[in-house]
Amino acid sequence: MGADPAARPKGRTVRAVTENAVHPAELRRPEAGKAVGWEYDAVNEIGRRLNAKIAWNITSWDTMIQAIRDGQYDVGMDGISITDERKQQVDFSDPYIVTQQFMLVRKGESRFSNSQAFGANPKLLIGSQAGTTNFYVAVYNVLHGKEDNPRIKLFETFGAAVQALIAGNVDCVLMDAASSRGYVGANPEKLKVVGDPLGTDSYASSSGPDRTSWRRSTPPSPR
Repeated sequence: MGADPAARPKGRTVRAVTENAVHPAELRRPEAGKAVGWEYDAVNEIGRRLNAKIAWNITSWDTMIQAIRDGQYDVGMDGISITDERKQQVDFSDPYIVTQQFMLVRKGESRFSNSQAFGANPKLLIGSQAGTTNFYVAVYNVLHGKEDNPRIKLFETFGAAVQALIAGNVDCVLMDAASSRGYVGANPEKLKVVGDPLGTDSYASSSGPDRTSWRRSTPPSPR
């Protein structure tokens, strides 16, 4: 893990935060009675090794980065992409996964099979979440570089965007590879992935500027 023993938060409570909406990195399973996923496992394991108690919190994506910067939380794990803009607000660990974006569509979709065909059809809509990597890939890699493009329909969570896709209210949702597999696996009769990968994305834990032990401690992603 590499953390300096003197910097370890021995016995303290570390406030971790997630939106609990990036499947399968984190999700809540009512039948299990708890939230599960690799990001939960990773932070809980870091806490165990640092002799710290983890207090999980749920908040919306649009307030998360600022809340971490302001010190409301100690560490964020939410499929957070490393960007230059976010680096101005919070510190990041080393990436724990590098992934790409894919087009998640309904199972019977035949009007397009790649981003070029999607972009050329003005009737087709993308569901997304404002301020996310998926949103910016939709704007700059699929459509025409306008962030207020009416073809992009915004939702509070990725889960809500996927439900809108299944219901036929949008025609595509961009997802990283792991999340796409998770949603297709949960809805094999309703969803599929089409097209080539779009862009490359690195996920990392985020923390305030005084959380050096956490920046050093993110374990490698499982293979």
